[in-house]
This record gives sequence, C-alpha cells and structure tokens, in this order.
Amino acid sequence: RCAEMQIQLTEAVSTLAGQKELIAKLEQDLSTIQALSAVHRPDAEGAAGPSLEKIPEPIKEATALFYGHPPSPGTSIPEGQVDSLLSIISSQRERFRARNQELEGENRMMQHTVQALQSELDNLRADNIKLYEKIKFLQSYPGRGGSRDDTEQRYSSQYEERLDPFSSFSRKERQRKYLSLSPWDKATLSM
Repeated sequence: RCAEMQIQLTEAVSTLAGQKELIAKLEQDLSTIQALSAVHRPDAEGAAGPSLEKIPEPIKEATALFYGHPPSPGTSIPEGQVDSLLSIISSQRERFRARNQELEGENRMMQHTVQALQSELDNLRADNIKLYEKIKFLQSYPGRGGSRDDTEQRYSSQYEERLDPFSSFSRKERQRKYLSLSPWDKATLSM
C-alpha cells in the first residue's frame, strides 16, 4: 500500500513539473505576443513585422489553422492544443472587452459629471453677478457706507463688463461674424 502511494506521488510530482513547464512556456508565449502587439507597424495592420520570427511555432500554426491556412509541412499540432490555445485567447479577449465596456461606462459618467459641474459653475457665476448687482443697488442709497471686501471686488469687474455697451456690442458683432463664416473658415479659426 505504501509503495503504491509512493508511485502515485512520484507520478503526481512529475505531472506537476510538466504542467509547470507548460504554464511557464504558455506565459512566455503570451508575453511575446503582447510584446509584438505593442510594436509599431509601419505598413497596413495585417503586414508582417520585422520581428515575426520571435513568434513561437505553436502559435503560428494555431493562428494559421484558425484562419484556414494550411500548417507548414512537417509540423502538426494536436487538435486539443489548438482548441486550448483558442479558448485561452478568446477568454482573454472577452475579459478585455468587458473591461473596455466598464471603462467606457465610467468615462461617460465622468463626462456627465463634468458637464453638470460646469453648468452649475456657470449658474453660480451668474447668481454671484446678480447678487453683486443687488449689493451695488443697496450701496447707492444715501447713508449706507460701503466697505468693499475681496468678494465684491472679484465680481465688480464682471458686473461692469456686462453693463458696458461697447463690449456687449463687440461680443455680438464677433458672434454675428463668426456665424457668417463658412464651415472651413470656422475650423481654421478654431485651430
């Protein structure tokens, strides 16, 4: 009984060692593929890169089988390895797709938040200018002393600018002129 268990243990240890080797080789192959995907390709997307010889043979053959090209002569991949490799790659693609969708959702939410905060900021600025206008009105009564603090000085220039007829006219004219431009001129101006 003990000898039998010893034999099973040795077989299990050798199987484990073999699987560790295969896992290490697979991880190296995947890192090689990821490194190759990061290389800039000067030609079209499907063009072969200068470092194509770095791709391990099983991956070249599995890719060739996947796209329907016959494998190179003298080499054959067992069907189980091809299916295993394809399932690994497709599950990795699905994980990346799910992560991409998650990041796109977060990006949309952030954009909505930024737009909401920007509109709230614009509303608060307009409210502050209106409040400054009311302060100015109350200070115009006789007997009301006006001590100006930093907040009033900050909004006084915006208030005065809003009342200035020349700057208002100038803004309207610029807007009218901009609207009369052709789309090409608008694009050039914005650049």
